[in-house]
Amino acid sequence: MVKFIKFILKVVVSLFVLLNVVVIFHAYKFTHFYEPSEVQIIPQQNKTKWDVTKEILFGINGIKNKNVAPDSTFAKVILTTSNGLQLDAWHTIVPTAKGTVAMFHGHGGNKAGIVAEARAFQKLGYSTLMVDFRAHGNSQGNTCTIGYNEAEDVKLAYDYLTNLNEKKIILYGISLGAATITKAIHDYALKPAKVILEMPFGSLSQAVAGRVKLMGLPAQPIATLLTFWGGTIHGFWAYNNNPSDFAKSIQCPVLLQKGQQDNRVSNAETTAIFNNISTRKKLNIYANSGHQSLCTNEPDKWITEVANFLP
Repeated sequence: MVKFIKFILKVVVSLFVLLNVVVIFHAYKFTHFYEPSEVQIIPQQNKTKWDVTKEILFGINGIKNKNVAPDSTFAKVILTTSNGLQLDAWHTIVPTAKGTVAMFHGHGGNKAGIVAEARAFQKLGYSTLMVDFRAHGNSQGNTCTIGYNEAEDVKLAYDYLTNLNEKKIILYGISLGAATITKAIHDYALKPAKVILEMPFGSLSQAVAGRVKLMGLPAQPIATLLTFWGGTIHGFWAYNNNPSDFAKSIQCPVLLQKGQQDNRVSNAETTAIFNNISTRKKLNIYANSGHQSLCTNEPDKWITEVANFLP
């Protein structure tokens, strides 16, 4: 009986160690993006069973999606981080603008993915500054810390506009961009005129759990392990990355928006963020949208809500 118990314990420990090894690989891949020339890209139709198995065990290489300015009005700007990374941004100045909207995309995206929103803001009379987060788009770096270090990217954009004597700065973000805005305001005491947050996650651990569910896997214990190792790899305590808590630091009007069919961010997360905002606020739910561009999917509603919020 004793031998059997020892055998069972060895199996359990071995499985736990194996699970952690697999999770560490996935956590690393989830927080790194590479130039297309740095990794081998195999088309889905050409993948062998071994290729698929490797992806299951070791994760998928993230590729930095490059982007090109739609036209000459999207003028290139370079912002430099404290560790020397150059962030690629587009600044469009609207004549007699009411203010400037600093815009931030989601995880794995780039600023080209929010051009529809930028053009909408411009039509409403606002200049725009669109930023590729570090390790995304045309910006330098390979490491994404899911908002922890990226908060500095938001501050750099804010400081850039402040140095241009912009008096009315609006911060706008989607998903990771929205969550990172809350951390930047908390960490750097930023004082924007207004904030628009679309689909921010309530906490990093909840964001990871949502992603795990999308993979068809049980959220726990995988999400807990991914969160732990993701932070450990990059030297920070990931369980402190909680936009729902950071929202308490916002001191300006807030427009919070979410798709009713969002399968990544729960209603509970959105409610927690909304309840922790102590300033003038409004929550909009888009009935026909998921975790996607609300502006593109439900343009009439988006334009109406944003136009009513901004003036």
